[in-house]
Amino acid sequence: MFKFFKKDKTEEVVNEESVEVTNDSVETSETIDNDDSVEVESNLSEEVSDNEDSKETAFAEESEEISINNTEESVSEDNNDTTKENKGFFKRLVAGLSKTRNSIVNSIDSVFSAFSSIDEDLYEELEEILITSDIGVKTTMEILDNLRDEVKEKHIKEPSELRELLIQNLTNAMNIGENEYDFENKKSIILVIGVNGVGKTTTIGKLAGQYKSQGKKVVLAAADTFRAAASEQLVTWANRAGVDIVASNEGADPGSVIFDAIASGKSKDADLIICDTAGRLHNKKNLMEELKKLDRIISKEYGDAHRENFIVLDATTGQNALEQAKQFKEVAEITGVILTKMDGTAKGGIAIAIQSELGIPVKFIGVGESIEDLQKFDSEKFIQALFTKDE
Repeated sequence: MFKFFKKDKTEEVVNEESVEVTNDSVETSETIDNDDSVEVESNLSEEVSDNEDSKETAFAEESEEISINNTEESVSEDNNDTTKENKGFFKRLVAGLSKTRNSIVNSIDSVFSAFSSIDEDLYEELEEILITSDIGVKTTMEILDNLRDEVKEKHIKEPSELRELLIQNLTNAMNIGENEYDFENKKSIILVIGVNGVGKTTTIGKLAGQYKSQGKKVVLAAADTFRAAASEQLVTWANRAGVDIVASNEGADPGSVIFDAIASGKSKDADLIICDTAGRLHNKKNLMEELKKLDRIISKEYGDAHRENFIVLDATTGQNALEQAKQFKEVAEITGVILTKMDGTAKGGIAIAIQSELGIPVKFIGVGESIEDLQKFDSEKFIQALFTKDE
């Protein structure tokens, strides 16, 4: 049904249809049968040459930087990616949350500075700031109720002490537990859903790159066959990350892609099979039926695999992101949220609202363009970075 290819060769499939494979990319011809899938084996570390186009070269340099030991000094000082890498995990998080911090934390600090004692006026000011920062009404009221109770119980008088209680309450509201990343140590299948434009395919590519750098075997499934160029985009990411991918052309049956990806993953003893899926919210019934179909295929073909369903949300959309999560939760069992574009929004409070109101853990956040800027979510570090001043 599909054949294996190396990037350095151009071959033809003598099976009614043809596939062209070049040094720079993998393209499926428009005449490929919708029921056929193409599996591409990529090995970036052996294939990159000086003559590759600038995008491939840039990614290769970026991938090398992931594995560079902190003691090495071979990277140029003016390399922007290296500079970002040297800033470290926490510093990148602090920098990425600057817009949210300027919106939320600076306003909160202004309130505490303006009041010499704790009273209802202070609570009302905090309420307005938290709600307008997309933390949400429900979460805001719960936090303020907790603050009132603790202030009475501990006989707190100073607004500065209330600030520390607020930080602790925000952290508690986002706690996701210690076992949310167990899937990384199991044979797992991850379905990734989300509406167009949220950065779903790019996020999958970044996850693949990160896990490949950790020594894991990853297979991607380009099962979003409804969006134009979605498969081609994911194939490009697979090439860059150096992982295998099962893809087909636009309009193909997503179930057949998942089926072939599972077969490929099992044959290669893959650690993770990450599946890009369609995210059409305009018709819940069709979406529900499609997800049920994929679920049946996975259960039948790889029933002992650990399952995860991630939804990718654009943090810049604020409360709209929360609404999307609610709608998807109605048609699928969402096990985790990936928030993208956190560095481009002042609405980072939505991370708190999603986790607190929906009980769905935020597992990854994107605070920049590079692979390293997609980070595992840590509620303590998130709140700490939020209340840390830029250097």
